[in-house]
Amino acid sequence: MPDTAPTFATVRHDWTKTEIAALFDLPFMELVYRAATVHRQHFDPSEIQLSQLLSIKTGGCAENCGYCSQSAHHDTGLKASKLMPVDEVLSAAKAARDGGAQRFCMGAAWRDLKDRDVPALSQMIAEVKALGLETCATLGMITPDQAKALKEAGLDYYNHNLDTSPEYYESVVTTRTYQERLDTLEAVREVGMKTCCGGIVGMGETREDRVSFLHQLATLPAHPDSLPINNLVPVSNTPLGELSKIKGGVTPVEFVRTVAVARILCPKSMVRLSAGRNEMSEELQALCFLAGANSIFVGNQLLTTPNPERGSDAFLLQSLGLRPMAAS
Repeated sequence: MPDTAPTFATVRHDWTKTEIAALFDLPFMELVYRAATVHRQHFDPSEIQLSQLLSIKTGGCAENCGYCSQSAHHDTGLKASKLMPVDEVLSAAKAARDGGAQRFCMGAAWRDLKDRDVPALSQMIAEVKALGLETCATLGMITPDQAKALKEAGLDYYNHNLDTSPEYYESVVTTRTYQERLDTLEAVREVGMKTCCGGIVGMGETREDRVSFLHQLATLPAHPDSLPINNLVPVSNTPLGELSKIKGGVTPVEFVRTVAVARILCPKSMVRLSAGRNEMSEELQALCFLAGANSIFVGNQLLTTPNPERGSDAFLLQSLGLRPMAAS
């Protein structure tokens, strides 16, 4: 493996698992240095993108994802709701924009998108886009025709996470195949929409699984434009919430390693610290930013899990000398 960090700034789609494992095995300081060097070749290291996420349809999902409070398979006490009216979504988007967010993400707890919901979603997307915000949605599996309709409405990004490695996947969810996730990403790419795709660490997987998960992202036909790294937020009465009580999650150093490797593998992606930040220290978040993370979710809730309050995020960014990224 080359010894100089700038080599890693090249966008590649032919990474091997052996190469990725070797990155994980680097001395921590060397790995973070290489990731920081790559980051600076593509981004201003003083800028952080601020996104806000709204649950526009909560609970009652037919999927059995083992981490999720919104699955109908788990008795988490969450009450299912219908799709939010367009005016309520628009009001939340305005508040997000006025609070400094550059991207507004809309999430619905569906296994797959139904054609009957496309008109309402298209109106939401168009009106949010008209506010000057980047738009993102996560609505489950979608077809090529649905992807085309959403893009025509003004959707910039579509989120569909791989969650974990192909090898560990059935320990997380069995109601949707890995290939179905890849097919949805392909439908999004085919219409020229940007992809948002990442996963969750700390679900009981091994480092080998994290290597394989990042290998999947790095060898896609196009790297995710946005790459969220979530740290599991254990939810009571979910299979992985209970498992985490026994196994625990990844260590802070291992989490930073995962962020750093993601940055090296996908040099031009926005690497986002997503779920789990509420439990992270300021020091851990700072290390993640140093290792190449350059996007966070703001607002005090991510779908159904807590997120740092806006004031604490503002203080964190100010103390680190970071500034919000200008809207594109």
